[in-house]
Amino acid sequence: MQTVYSVLESGDSSVGILESPTGTGKSLSLICASLTWLREHKRRKLEEGLRWEGDEEDEPEWVIEAARARKRKELLRQREEMEQRLKRAREKEARMKKKMLAGEKGEKRRRVEEGRVGADKQDDEEQFALDDYDSDREADSNAESAISGLPAETLALMEKLGMGYGKPKVEEEEEIEDEIKIFYCSRTHSQLTQFINELRRVHIPPALQSKPASAEPLLEEGEFKHLTLGSRKNLCINPAVNKLRSTTAINERCMELQQSSTSKEKRCCYLPNKENQPLLNDFRDRALATIRDIEELGDLGRDIKICPYYASRSAIKPTEIVTLPYPMLLQKSAREALGVSVKGHVVIVDEAHNLMDAIAGIYGVTVSLVQLKRSRAQLGMYLQRFRNKLKGKNRVYVAQVVRLVDSLAGYLEGKSGMKGEGVVEASELLAGKGVDQINLYKLLRYLQESKLARKVEGYILLTETASNNGNGATKAAKAEQPSEASTPTLQHIQSLLVALTNPSKEGRLFYTKDPDSSGMLLKYMLLDPTHHFKEIVSEARAVILAGGTMSPMTDYTSHLLSYLPVEKITTLSCGHVIPKENLLAWTLSKGPSGKPFEFTFSKRAGREGEEMIDELGRAVLNICSVVPDGVVIFFPSYLYLDTVVKRWEVVLEPGKPSIWQRLGKRKALFREAKEAKAGTEDVLTEYAKAIDGNQGGLLLSVVGGKMSEGINFSDRLGRCVIIVGLPFPNIMSAGWKAKMSYIESATIEKMGTAGEGTLSSRQAEGKAAAREFYENACMRAVNQSVGRAIRHRNDFAAIVMVDVRFGRENIRKKLPGWIRVGLVEGCQERGFGELMGGLGTFFRGKRMP
Repeated sequence: MQTVYSVLESGDSSVGILESPTGTGKSLSLICASLTWLREHKRRKLEEGLRWEGDEEDEPEWVIEAARARKRKELLRQREEMEQRLKRAREKEARMKKKMLAGEKGEKRRRVEEGRVGADKQDDEEQFALDDYDSDREADSNAESAISGLPAETLALMEKLGMGYGKPKVEEEEEIEDEIKIFYCSRTHSQLTQFINELRRVHIPPALQSKPASAEPLLEEGEFKHLTLGSRKNLCINPAVNKLRSTTAINERCMELQQSSTSKEKRCCYLPNKENQPLLNDFRDRALATIRDIEELGDLGRDIKICPYYASRSAIKPTEIVTLPYPMLLQKSAREALGVSVKGHVVIVDEAHNLMDAIAGIYGVTVSLVQLKRSRAQLGMYLQRFRNKLKGKNRVYVAQVVRLVDSLAGYLEGKSGMKGEGVVEASELLAGKGVDQINLYKLLRYLQESKLARKVEGYILLTETASNNGNGATKAAKAEQPSEASTPTLQHIQSLLVALTNPSKEGRLFYTKDPDSSGMLLKYMLLDPTHHFKEIVSEARAVILAGGTMSPMTDYTSHLLSYLPVEKITTLSCGHVIPKENLLAWTLSKGPSGKPFEFTFSKRAGREGEEMIDELGRAVLNICSVVPDGVVIFFPSYLYLDTVVKRWEVVLEPGKPSIWQRLGKRKALFREAKEAKAGTEDVLTEYAKAIDGNQGGLLLSVVGGKMSEGINFSDRLGRCVIIVGLPFPNIMSAGWKAKMSYIESATIEKMGTAGEGTLSSRQAEGKAAAREFYENACMRAVNQSVGRAIRHRNDFAAIVMVDVRFGRENIRKKLPGWIRVGLVEGCQERGFGELMGGLGTFFRGKRMP
């Protein structure tokens, strides 16, 4: 908490990288430290604003006091009005809750024709025809000029005279200031809901007082102005829009219903406007009056009958803490769409261990050959229906889209017979007939403005629905439809165009086999997330990156934040809250018969690999005989997990049970499947049942799999976690080759710019930096898996890392501090017997529930 406070106080784009294990109160610490700083910062700013120029002059005391009182009243008037509105909103909420609990009927709701917006009358095919696109609007430098067709100078003059032309602007109440606030983001809304529940528990003295300190404060203790933000998919309350299958379709349909070309009776009736301004104000006040999660915010919009997605924007400025998922903060276009600016505010990124991967994922693109062929077929059907209505630029650009899709599909078809994967040059993708003459920037603008992807998909769905209804299609037939249909296939091509127009230094294109269908994939991988995150860091007052397992931290300082001076970055790794005797950590180098464990890729194969798997089986058998309740094993990959299980199922001696059968007698056996999430939940449920029934359980999982992150193996569910080998990524893959090459060249370039070292020394440093990044990726995954056990202060568990390489200093130093503290001294040199003795002593000294 002291470190968070210090970083926020320093400001000037300072960054804190903080690690605190799960169960140590990380969320509460972030809340208490950041909100305490925020309230004190507000108080200081208010006091500074109350200083009167006459303070230093020779004026009577009563004159100075009167001037201060007058200035205080002016400064607090607006804040008092806001707080009074929130107080009334809280009272209203309390009355409504009391009525609901008493079984009384609430206020009579407004009658709204919910079905009138785009009701089921949209079956007319004409809605999918393209609007005229007769000018080179995309070449205009002014976006408003592109919309209206008027010269930019004319638009500027009209704007100056108050005759604004173009899309309507949302009017804001001028008296509401943009309060300094905290933007808190995490990966998912479920994680944000957990954080919001913690926020409800916190009580901090108010920042502002309307009277002297001894009088009643303006705010009651613990009443924070909080707002959670979500996408249209989370918050849309229009039944004709939120029933659409994809996020893209929902977004585009929503925008379409706001256009001036849409008839008044078909526009969305929930959108904020001048007529429903009182409802908008009511939504704002009630949203800020109590702490709500994303579902409760949606329910509030339904109750008031106003769109919570757009109405929530009115509450952004006066709020103190905003919670939102990763993509809405990390993606610039998402921030702009929400009207969110982080300039001068505080940004806290929780679960930040995968921040760089998250940014790369947001800006990465994958297109399959199957999708390209489907897009081409859909375009053909669309053209067949609307060919005669396509005129001017529409005809030109749709023809360009067809040629581009053909060129991309042709390239992937040419790679179908090849094994492995490889790097793709953009010029290779544009080798089709006439494709090299296409202006990708203009084509991208056309796709964005014409909404071609949604219109093609909408028409295809309409024809498929009509065909299915006419033919009496069965559920089984519908089930055979490709899953990718849930997303407009042309949208993938549009996203790929964005990638193709990015500087080649930022990312790379690859072709590879689809592991699920064996078809070909085209991938764009963002290699350098620095630029995208730098925009946030440079604008924000301060940024906190927090997580349970941030180690090793050098990736953040050396790559993501390499442009920042050392003094602007603060790092902290907290210990665990458990007593030292509640953790036994051990690096195991040898098995029961003394055979060394080294699960490198080369040593996993052949007879040597089988003997090592047998030795591992005997080690696990012994460990399961000592460890009570649940044991979780993490393997380097699904492929190796399958290999190990198959080997353990082999009967090594005739007439004797296999290792797998012997393990089954010790504990109930479970394994993680690579398939859908539902299967994972079923496995976890059965695993917990076995432990509750005192059978004990042995769960075989994969580092980086579904069980390695976000799953809680607390108490009896995880009395021992075993890590088998080091899960290094495939360094021979095209993606990792590109990453390593990029880091190497970037390090050499940086050292050359600074004039450091000779060329050979810079090259050596480049290779070392790439190797360090590679090791860090491996160890971050290991640390995530290790963190599944010991989830609260009274928990206890053993952690056994099985591989001789875990004993090496360069690997050990990348473990979290709390694991290093718990490592038994010299364990890497000790035999298996000493591990068994340590485990026996450890668990005998614990009181079992």
